[in-house]
Amino acid sequence: MTSPHSHDESDGAAHSHSHDHAPTVTEDSERRIFWVMCMTGGYMILQALGGLLSGSLALLADSGHMLSDTAALGLAWFAFRLASKPADSKRSYGYHRFQILAAFTNGLTLFFIAGWIIFEAIERLMQPGEVLGGMMLVIACGGLVINIVGFYLLHRGDRHNVNMQGALLHIMGDLLGSVAAIVAAIIILMTEWMAADPLLSILVAVIILKSAYSLIRRSGHILLEGTPENLDMALIREKLIAYLPEIIDVHHMHAWSLTVEKPIVTMHVQVKSSADLETMLRAINAFLLSEFEIDHATLQLEHNNCPTEEII
Repeated sequence: MTSPHSHDESDGAAHSHSHDHAPTVTEDSERRIFWVMCMTGGYMILQALGGLLSGSLALLADSGHMLSDTAALGLAWFAFRLASKPADSKRSYGYHRFQILAAFTNGLTLFFIAGWIIFEAIERLMQPGEVLGGMMLVIACGGLVINIVGFYLLHRGDRHNVNMQGALLHIMGDLLGSVAAIVAAIIILMTEWMAADPLLSILVAVIILKSAYSLIRRSGHILLEGTPENLDMALIREKLIAYLPEIIDVHHMHAWSLTVEKPIVTMHVQVKSSADLETMLRAINAFLLSEFEIDHATLQLEHNNCPTEEII
């Protein structure tokens, strides 16, 4: 809960800044990321060796994905660590936004991984090679177990955090890769149809691309300071005017996200000359918090028409 403060000015305006930049990142999310990173990196080495020995593109693709995942999880873990640092004079909002940069970077790496898998699969279809289905099946099953454990650990964390979502999507891609490798190994063992290996790898790559696009779109929207998806500014204006009869108009409204969990809003509110500014500030902040879960709002209250032109 934040406590608004105000000051009166000669033009009859008052400003309120609800300051609450304390880290919301939990140690639980950080710890989950760390352990999944260790498990993924450890098994990645074993799976890469198995892919080379068995000749399986699906295993090599999945191990390459796991290598990227280990780096991505490391980046996500570092973002959580950095976000826990307090704000300073040069970074008044702290380091929270680094989580969004990490999520955006993870989304981009997923695109490159999927592209590499598709390229290698096409080459393998043009020049098929022998695949040792038995070894491929055993190693893929081991990878599936590791990925299920990792997915469970991350899924139990803060799923609304885009940094955690980015890590979760990487692990989900790994899990799908393991499933594809298992299916391909079974087909090869039963029918000796070697094309099953690259074809299923392409299927996994397409699924990875879809997830990557979603992550990049969401994190990119935050980096561009777009209006939070769960906030309707017209609705906020309408409800504020209806809730407080002293309000004449609400304008110059802007909203963006520091992270998904931390929306920030600024607005000018014109109130009747008889309204007490301090009382209005407290009432508006309480309303924004209770109705829209906005705990960081910068308000300018005005008795007269707005003296400034809106700047976008």
